[in-house]
Amino acid sequence: MKIKGSLCAAALALGLAPAAFAETLKVSTFLPPNHAFNRMLTQWGEELAAKSNGELTVELFPSGQLGPAPRQFDLARTGAADVAVVLSGATPGRFPMAELAGLPLTYPAAGNDSAITSRRLTELAPGYLADEHAGTHILWMAVTPPLKLHLKSADPSDLSVFKGLRIRYAGAIWQQLIEALGASPVPVQPAETGDALAKGVVDGTAFPFEATKSFDLAPVLGYSIEPGFASAAFAVVMGDKAYDRLSPELRKLVDETTGPDRAEAFGKMFDEGEAEGRAYMAEGGVQIVKLSDDQLATLRADVAPIVTATVKAVDDAGKPGSEFLSAYTQ
Repeated sequence: MKIKGSLCAAALALGLAPAAFAETLKVSTFLPPNHAFNRMLTQWGEELAAKSNGELTVELFPSGQLGPAPRQFDLARTGAADVAVVLSGATPGRFPMAELAGLPLTYPAAGNDSAITSRRLTELAPGYLADEHAGTHILWMAVTPPLKLHLKSADPSDLSVFKGLRIRYAGAIWQQLIEALGASPVPVQPAETGDALAKGVVDGTAFPFEATKSFDLAPVLGYSIEPGFASAAFAVVMGDKAYDRLSPELRKLVDETTGPDRAEAFGKMFDEGEAEGRAYMAEGGVQIVKLSDDQLATLRADVAPIVTATVKAVDDAGKPGSEFLSAYTQ
């Protein structure tokens, strides 16, 4: 999907004088065109075009056209793309600090809405996340609403049903969480999940409701569990090569249109999409099962060792994991 032409039209509609499109940012995502990330990146591109009088535009390549989820960061870092959306857990262990934002049942004191978590993680990014994103300029971070577990046919009213099931996951934290439930974690790329469910490769998957709609999973699912168990962290990054080639004026424009405010705005979009996704699942015949207080208490006890061990591993690697998590959850 290319939006350069539409951006030019938008600029003209605003009464802006025609300009030589001096810079076009190639933006890569692995997500389908209707996903919130692509909608926000399109809005950002339109804003850049309008405020730069057409001198800075974006060209969007969704659905993994330039590479799958695990390659997105390196696409931006090497210059194969200028901007990319990075799922931190898609390359386990590469972004250990960012992944802490997805720990089970662990959120800022203000709440677990994506608008809150995405803004907070973006505020902390310069001090805590820049090193593990070396070679790129972090535009904003994002944290999904807590991911729910969705099952093809097993009724999850009793959590013992997970024993022996095969569950699609992304990231080391979710791998451990699924194992704690007695299930077997199976790595499946997001865009391949529907096919994997239909063919019986997996019995379930972990996704926010928003993503189940983006990937149209209701037809192959029977049950979903509330509340969500853990979140997933993302980074929207611009390669240093792309950032450095911009004029000072255009770099300033990029800085002014990204950061915590953009993260919060995107989070609100994510939250709205989550509500829409839940409605999509219910309308599609998926039964939504709410955990009881006792079940949730049992789950908290089960995941506590995962939280402790994950943070300790980051600390032991010489990174300020405990300090970061304290700042994130305050």
